[in-house]
This record gives sequence, structure tokens and C-alpha cells, in this order.
Amino acid sequence: MVKIYGRMRSAEGYAIRDFLHRCDIPFEWVELNSDEEAAKLAHVQHLGDSRLPVCEFNDGTRLECPTIRQITEKLGWFRGPSRSEYDLAIYGAGPAGLSAAVYGASEGLRTVLVERWAVGGQAGSTSKIENYLGFPDGVSGTELAERARDQAVRFGAEILLARAGVRAEFSTGNGIVDLEDGSRIMARTSVCATGVAYRRLELPDEARFSGAGLYYGAGASEASLVRGEHVYIVGGGNSAGQAAMHFSQHGNHVTMVVRDTSLKSTLSQYLIDRISAAPNIEVLTCTTVTALHGDDALREITLTDRRSGQTRRVKTNWLFVCIGGLPQTEWAKEVGVVRDEAGYLVTGPDLHDTDQKVQWPLDREPLYLETSMPGVFAAGDVRHGSIKRVAAAVGEGATAVALVHRYLSSA
Repeated sequence: MVKIYGRMRSAEGYAIRDFLHRCDIPFEWVELNSDEEAAKLAHVQHLGDSRLPVCEFNDGTRLECPTIRQITEKLGWFRGPSRSEYDLAIYGAGPAGLSAAVYGASEGLRTVLVERWAVGGQAGSTSKIENYLGFPDGVSGTELAERARDQAVRFGAEILLARAGVRAEFSTGNGIVDLEDGSRIMARTSVCATGVAYRRLELPDEARFSGAGLYYGAGASEASLVRGEHVYIVGGGNSAGQAAMHFSQHGNHVTMVVRDTSLKSTLSQYLIDRISAAPNIEVLTCTTVTALHGDDALREITLTDRRSGQTRRVKTNWLFVCIGGLPQTEWAKEVGVVRDEAGYLVTGPDLHDTDQKVQWPLDREPLYLETSMPGVFAAGDVRHGSIKRVAAAVGEGATAVALVHRYLSSA
């Protein structure tokens, strides 16, 4: 159990809670509301002390305003690559990446999985996935990700957490990625499963309120903190719908803010039915959030009706943004891997349909999930034309490994 002492609506505190929740590490959040509590409980001078939040571990270790890397080091999870070269390097530990790690390692490939944050990707922040095969009662994104992580490790996959790549170089038959800690990954094949990052609202003061009343994603780690409060969720997709259902069990009232005229085109029917039946969930259609207001934290938002243009300000300390994603593929632009107009990685037959000139160096055609760089594959949400569902991502991760075998056998 990790005990966290901190101020409510602290971006640093939220980052730690979110990381521990995604990693399925039990924690207790102790909210400090006065200088006296800060001194007595956290042993810092006052509520504004830069040493907050403070984390205490079971062995008595105390970390003051720790980084995620420091926490992973304390948990014994931060380690360097054990090999000078791998058969398969996977980047991104969402459902697609975890699936590729399980199948790659179980089939004898020397496999490493690199993740910049925590296992699970966007799915890991989902409170409950109810349409995944084999879980009739649903499963939390955290539980599903942890099960997959355990499975991959048991088969021999190496997992490097809290790592981000800073430089990549790919050539036929070899991939080299330098990580921010100075370590280097060399692999004969690579699978990019970096997924997407939630879109921002693109509003003034958005960065200032991030983690301090404004959150991106389903925010499962925050559910226990919203009791008696009014929660606003921006978005009409499944992640937003699941978040609304989850927060409705804890908060006093939940309002979904949706651009479209209804949820029918973006939300699974079973979620539409449940949201309609929930007495404390309200859906505002044809509405957007157009301004954020507050001091050191979010206090109010402005809602605008897209039909009439009418605006109104409402009070809230909880705004969760689930409005689709932007593919995390800046590295691809730098190394020359073909992307579509939106930044998604183009693979297989779709390379023939792109307007860009693809310099394919081999006699054979690109394999189904292979990018414009031979031996570099893409799986999951980061791929052009992918189906944004957990089951589809898991399937693509497994398929990518089958194609890796084909590539290696012909290399």
C-alpha cells in the first residue's frame, strides 16, 4: 500500500494516482486541507510546500514530489534492457502491444516491450469493458492490462516502463531506438502500438487546469473523490459512456457534453440504454465546452449550444475530456515511415492507395500490417483504418507477430 499526502486538484498528485491505479498498485489518498494537516501528516512546512505530494511506502520509504520514474524505481520496475539485440521490439503497452508481447514471447521470439507511461494504454483507464469476449460481467481496463502483463512476463517478455524514445533509426533488417534514459533498443523487427493520445479542447488556460480539475480520459482513479459532486464529461464515444456510468455510481450528478445531435452514431447501444436508464446522468447534445474558468484549479466552465449560440456558465471542479485521439507518430515523420493525413501509420495494401510516393525496397509486396519500412509493423489504434475496439487491437497484436515470423523466415 502506498500512502499519498497532497492537495486536492494537484496535477502532480493526479499523475501519481493515475499511474498507481493503472498499475493496480493499492494506494490511499490523504487529502490535506490546511497548513496544520500538511505539517502533522505529511511533515512539510505548509500546504503550498513544493515537496507535496509525499508518498510513503510500506517499508517506511518517503518520496517527496516524486516523478513516475522514481516511483517505478522504488517498486523495482525500472531496469535496463537485458540484451544487446532482440528479435522483436514492441513500442506501446496498450491491448495491441500487450497482445504482441504475449504471442511473440510465447512463440520463442526474444521480445521487449517499451512503454512511456503504464500498461493498458487508453483501455487501462477504462473503469469497465463489457463487450470484450469472455467477460460477460465486464472487466476493468486495469485488470485486463495486468492479466496481459503477467501473461507476457511469464512467457519471457521483457517490459520496460516509464520510457520514452528520443531517436529512432530503421533500416531493412534492423531497428535502433534510443530511449530517454540513455539506453538503446536494437531489434530485428518492430511493432508500433503506441496508440493515440486524447485530443485537447484547444482552449485558453487548458494547460493550467490540466490535472487540477481538467482531466483527459475516463479518469477511473478519481471516482472515489467525486462523491456528492457534479461531474462533466466531454465526448460521446464508448470511453465517455463508460466514464459516465462509472462516475454516476459515485458522484451526485453526471452531465455528458456531446457535439452531435444524439449518441446513436458514436456509442454502443448497450451503453445508450444504460445511460438513458440512469437517473443521475444528463446528456446535453449539440453542446460544446467553450471556456474554462478558475484560479489555481478549475471552478467553472462555459457551455455553448451549437444551434442557438446561447452560452451559460456552470460550476464544476471535475471535467473529463474523452473526444477521440491523435496518433502518437511524430517519430514516424522523422524516420520517413508513411502516415496518412491525420498522422496514422499506413500499412500493407493501403500503401498503394496513398498519395505519397512509397519507396518500397523489396521485391515482394508489403505484408498486411507492415509499414512502408520493411520489418516495422503497426497494430491497434495507431494504424490507418483500424477498428477502435479492444478486441480488434488484441487481434492485430497477434496478427503482427504472425507476420513478424513470416518476415524473419524470409529475411
